[in-house]
Amino acid sequence: MSVTDIRKDPEQLTMTLVTELDAPAERAWQLWADPRMLERWWGPPSYPATFVEHDLTPGGLCSYYMTGPDGDQPRGWWRIMAVDAPRSLELEDGFADEHGEPADGMPVMGMRMEITERPGGCTMTLVTTFASLEGMERVIEMGMEEGIRSAVGQIDAILAEG
Repeated sequence: MSVTDIRKDPEQLTMTLVTELDAPAERAWQLWADPRMLERWWGPPSYPATFVEHDLTPGGLCSYYMTGPDGDQPRGWWRIMAVDAPRSLELEDGFADEHGEPADGMPVMGMRMEITERPGGCTMTLVTTFASLEGMERVIEMGMEEGIRSAVGQIDAILAEG
């Protein structure tokens, strides 16, 4: 199934995405744990991701870039805060400069991903927390909601491959 809900809560400085997947939790976890699988859905279809670093251990770093249709390559990074495979992942999420370093003046967000079993599959919930309302508004204006909706929308096809 595709994204079932996206809620923005400016008072709590959060954006929550919920998607129901027709797969067990362990298979859904692989969407994050396997960098080649992650590359297939983390970026929207027109901006596929390439992970340069991928260390899903507490304190570990992940770095990536997305390649746009015109060859532009926006970059991002994650700092892994907590891992409870195959149930949850907590990280800091930020924008990077052309060298992969955290970009000055850009918002840094917290993200918690949880996978919960349900009959016939699992539910994956992503809660992004912003440091300020201005940061939240800026990232949403940059297309975060549409981008994450279309990115997560690619997961069903990946899981259908078995």
